[in-house]
Amino acid sequence: MTLVNDAAPAVRSTGRKFRAFTAKHLDELTARAGLSPEQQLATRAVATVLPFRTNQYVIDELIDWSAAPEDPIYRLVFPMADMLPAEDVARLSDLLRSEAPKAEVDAAARAVRMKLNPHPAGQMELNIPSFGDGKIPGLQHKYDETVLYFPKQGQTCHAYCTYCFRWAQFVGEADLKMAGDDTQQLRDYVLAHPEVTSVLFTGGDAMIMGEPVLRRYLEPLLDLEQLESIRIGTKSLAYWPQKFVTDPDADAMLRLFEQVVESGKNLAFMAHFSHPRELEPLVVTEAVRRIRDTGAVIRTQAPLIRTINDDPAVWESMWRTQTRMGMVPYYFFVERDTGPQDYFAVPLARAYEIFRDAYQNVSGLSRTVRGPSMSATPGKVCVDGVLDLMGEKVFALHLIQARDADLVGKPFFAKYDPDAVWLDDLKPAFADRFPFEA
Repeated sequence: MTLVNDAAPAVRSTGRKFRAFTAKHLDELTARAGLSPEQQLATRAVATVLPFRTNQYVIDELIDWSAAPEDPIYRLVFPMADMLPAEDVARLSDLLRSEAPKAEVDAAARAVRMKLNPHPAGQMELNIPSFGDGKIPGLQHKYDETVLYFPKQGQTCHAYCTYCFRWAQFVGEADLKMAGDDTQQLRDYVLAHPEVTSVLFTGGDAMIMGEPVLRRYLEPLLDLEQLESIRIGTKSLAYWPQKFVTDPDADAMLRLFEQVVESGKNLAFMAHFSHPRELEPLVVTEAVRRIRDTGAVIRTQAPLIRTINDDPAVWESMWRTQTRMGMVPYYFFVERDTGPQDYFAVPLARAYEIFRDAYQNVSGLSRTVRGPSMSATPGKVCVDGVLDLMGEKVFALHLIQARDADLVGKPFFAKYDPDAVWLDDLKPAFADRFPFEA
């Protein structure tokens, strides 16, 4: 098989070997951001609860250290003291200051985690189906046509986003983690459910895996005629684009992508870009070109995050750049009801304004994006607007996707609430319940 990229070589960014930084490096890095010793201690306290991991590329190429700790990329990857309630941070800081036993610190951190809704939207109770003699580890099936799979070797990332709604995957607690590695079980489940037309590999990040490991998950699906698409949820284009350019298995990985496309499947990269700066390095342009040359489609998505991208100019810039690079703007999400939601959340009314103001300034090619969308228990709920109807100010909404497929696309209304940040904060308008409520 001839790799398309081999036929027309381009100048490649050399890059360096991947180097990760974890909580043990926090004092060194936060000192660079100008934090005082007490602020550094509070940062480490938050990092006992929420995961921290970044890498040399993010530190050297993406963070503007002259603006840290206010720099948006710094805030995107580094724990902040006010992400958690002050009393919890103080308690954990006291334990660290007194060099309390690790078991005591871990227990205190776990108590805080359990207050942060680690698995929102009924993931553990509603999304995991029974099959055969029990449940399939690492598999979720929320919408009829789409199966999510969490490959065991892909349950980490090149760097962690502080807002990540999958944060519970990364804190080392087995009962909070979803992971599977039985590809035959996955194949058997899909075959037993002919309504399934798409498999989404998620995590973590499937692109943390090497080509031989990812191949083991993809190849068993390629001869399934019912499958129309295989999706890969990934932040790698933002946090480690070298994966597709200079890593030792970059060419082999791209050949695997070509194989997926040649099997008749739509290979879709669900790429996470949270800020325009993540698109600026030339190596990102090269990585995008190489992936697209395999026949894969790159769709972009991210949540709206206070202090990081809560500005319509940021989204307009991202969508314009992504379209110019050949990517497809796909989702504008609302920050989910988990982890430090209170720290990151933007009121729904403001979220709609930001979306509208950015959307109206881009061309039709960028208006493929959908949002603001809440991935809530009943499905993906989109805020379509704010209007006065029958003498009442209301939110207009609809379900882009739903557990109950009959509800997809049907409009409904909620009473306007300027402080609401999530579906659970809303009350129905012109009805005594929402369409998805029993």
